[in-house]
Amino acid sequence: MSELIGRFYEIDCLKEYTTSSASEFIVVYGRRRVGKTFLIRETFNNNFHFYITGKSNATTEQQLQNFVTVFKKYTPTKKIDTPTNWHEAFQLLIKYLEKVKAKQKLIFIDELPWFDTHKSDFLSSFEHFWNHWASARKDIKLIVCGSAASWIINKIIKSTGGLHNRVTQKIKLHPFTLQETELFLQAKNIRWSHYQIIEAYMAMGGVPFYLNAIKRGKSATQNIDDLFFKENGILKNEFENLYASLFKFPENYITLVKAISKKTKGLTREEILKIAKLPNGGGISKILRELEECGFIRKYIPFDKKERDAVYQLIDFYTLFYFNFIFNKDITKDNYWAIISKTPQYRAWSGYAFEQVCTTHLSQIKKELGIAGIMSNAASWRNKDAQIDLLIDRNDQVINICEMKFSINSFTIDKKYADNLRNKIGSFTTQTKTKKSVFLTLVTTYGVTENAYASQLVDNSLTIDALFIK
Repeated sequence: MSELIGRFYEIDCLKEYTTSSASEFIVVYGRRRVGKTFLIRETFNNNFHFYITGKSNATTEQQLQNFVTVFKKYTPTKKIDTPTNWHEAFQLLIKYLEKVKAKQKLIFIDELPWFDTHKSDFLSSFEHFWNHWASARKDIKLIVCGSAASWIINKIIKSTGGLHNRVTQKIKLHPFTLQETELFLQAKNIRWSHYQIIEAYMAMGGVPFYLNAIKRGKSATQNIDDLFFKENGILKNEFENLYASLFKFPENYITLVKAISKKTKGLTREEILKIAKLPNGGGISKILRELEECGFIRKYIPFDKKERDAVYQLIDFYTLFYFNFIFNKDITKDNYWAIISKTPQYRAWSGYAFEQVCTTHLSQIKKELGIAGIMSNAASWRNKDAQIDLLIDRNDQVINICEMKFSINSFTIDKKYADNLRNKIGSFTTQTKTKKSVFLTLVTTYGVTENAYASQLVDNSLTIDALFIK
């Protein structure tokens, strides 16, 4: 793909801060394959006064040689010896930038964490470069990013050392929304129905690199088969690469994610540690925080509960799909996904994954309900008799209880489900003693079949088209 899709807020931020009247230190971060480098390159048409990318698994000497190789492209007439350390390298960069006559000097350091090799002085030299030279000027626009989100978060954004509070703008790059995913596929001349797009989205999320592997002329089912279950499918072995690229020691991160995946509705911290068989310590809080920051899990406090009752839930679509259908599975059949999609396992997964799609697109749901301008909080609620996965607690004295149903046809409320809904609403209003009006909202693929139960119970009915609102 050679065209930027969406990213309007991020582009505006980058352009605003790189044309300001002060030096800026901008950090772009996010999960692997989300398009950080592509966004920065395309926004500035590759017009940087200095642009370097760290080398993966390289020594300090190799990184410094890489620096010199890149530096010579910007100073082709000068003879340069390879610096012996990073302080010397940054001094070379300073001398070069001081001679650049541009009003704004744009520097892009990609894969910044890879420069911080064992026993190198990179980070301290980088801090000195910014604190004692760049920040004192008004014309330096420094943009950094990297796949190792854990390093970026701890060493740069939340630094307690020399870079504490030095970042002037941070941009967390999220996966595409459904609307952006549709635009992305259309740019590839793939014109799927909303149902097909959601089916693929539930497996891989809105990660541009994954979406770019989708082939025209094949259905979502065929593409999922090719990408996840064929011998050379690019997403078949992505799991190990994904976590290893983000976290320096990924084992405990994977252990916690695996534990959280055991219960779709989420687990408390104590429940996670029990399943993972890990000791309760400060390191666990750090791992959970980083997993949340990277968009793999979410932490939420159920309705009417306290912080100590917080629940952690797996929300990364690819990871959820991996644990359901790839991890420890012996896949030998052709058309594996087409076969699986007719099983109870598929129905259980698709029901939960669709709930996550809806939760991810809460702003679209609120807009379709006409309540985008009303202050509200999203939460879940459960007791021993009933569970509500999504409710919208509004400041206009209304609570929307949202039910999400994924099916190939319009959804029919039968007597059993109607009784379940009545019990759910009754339990919620009785136990919480809410004085607010309770509206039942159904989000389905193709709407709700009209019958007596629907007319009695459903206050709002949305289809998947609502999730594609800009």
